[in-house]
Amino acid sequence: MKLFVLLIFSFFITNNIHAQDTKTILFFGDSITAGYGLEQSEAFPAHIQSKIDELGLEYKVINGGLSGETSAGGLRRINWVLQRPIDVMILELGGNDGLRGIDLSDTRKNLQGIIDKAQAKYPSIQIIIAGMQVPPNLGIEYTKDFSNLYVELAQQNELPLIPFILEQVGGKEDLNLPDGIHPNAEGHKLVAETVWEYLYPVLKK
Repeated sequence: MKLFVLLIFSFFITNNIHAQDTKTILFFGDSITAGYGLEQSEAFPAHIQSKIDELGLEYKVINGGLSGETSAGGLRRINWVLQRPIDVMILELGGNDGLRGIDLSDTRKNLQGIIDKAQAKYPSIQIIIAGMQVPPNLGIEYTKDFSNLYVELAQQNELPLIPFILEQVGGKEDLNLPDGIHPNAEGHKLVAETVWEYLYPVLKK
């Protein structure tokens, strides 16, 4: 009986130590992160988890994507998401703002608010900004300013920037769903490769 109790105690101690050693990566975004039109196992955050597991890294991925989410919506729900400890956050929001022609000063303010809240809650958090681009139907100036918004946010906050998260799949019919906006299963594998290029150096630190 004593041996049984000792084994149970050892099991819980080992698992608690493991849980404490495991860090958390939050992918906080919209339908791109959520894997719109696909199983969550096909979305790029799941592929990132597979890469992490293959390397034996102690990180757990959380998919915090919500289809249709705007930067304002993200700012409203960030406090709830941050209730559990987060070590790394990939911020992928703003695309829906651009598609709706929302004032870029509002988008900038909202994204900065998310960054500020995350850093206030967890001062040592590592944040990576995922840049997005929008079609030129709202005008060349708006399109250019929208892309620059992410560059400026990254520079002002001294954060790594993924210039365009859809770099390998944007505009490629065979890598997107019929809507031409959201990556298909094969597209998400390439999105994961793009993200991993910027995420892995952070995880190695």
